[in-house]
Amino acid sequence: MPPAARQHGGLLLLLLYTAASRVPGMQARPIDFVCDDQARRDMNTVQELEASMGECHGSALLPSPITLPCVKTHKASWDMKSKQEKRGDIVAALRTLSQGVKEVRLSPLSECQAPLLEKLERSVTNYLHIVTHLELTGEGNRSVTACPSQPSQNLSLVLWNFSRLLTGKLEWLAAELTSQCKQATSQL
Repeated sequence: MPPAARQHGGLLLLLLYTAASRVPGMQARPIDFVCDDQARRDMNTVQELEASMGECHGSALLPSPITLPCVKTHKASWDMKSKQEKRGDIVAALRTLSQGVKEVRLSPLSECQAPLLEKLERSVTNYLHIVTHLELTGEGNRSVTACPSQPSQNLSLVLWNFSRLLTGKLEWLAAELTSQCKQATSQL
């Protein structure tokens, strides 16, 4: 699928979700994000941001550091957490990244950096909105295990951490929630 079509698919999913969250009776829900692998991949704009950064000389060094989200995890420990704890870890990482990007956007930026950081902030915010509104079954401790974070002024490293969060913890949680896809489809 061409990059433009993938981008439109991800944007369409986000628009449907946004509309559904505000309009009663709409059927798009955060679970739709979980159930549609292609839409989830299309929504991941990290490669697009990296390509844009490569075309823009000097955009890799940010004027101030961004605190990198916690993406490191031990798979066996991750598997022992409740769905709520897993979501809490992801939400905490997304909030950390979102806050860092917002703070850097207040700094003087190059012509290249401003649109890159705006797109990154929008992408992080979209994921945060979807993950926050996932309906999770069962009870569980909502505590979040923090790992040491480090600040970085390297936009490449920031994007790498964001990508690792999406392709690691978020994909693992989505895989765990796919059992709800059949149930969600039957309710339509």
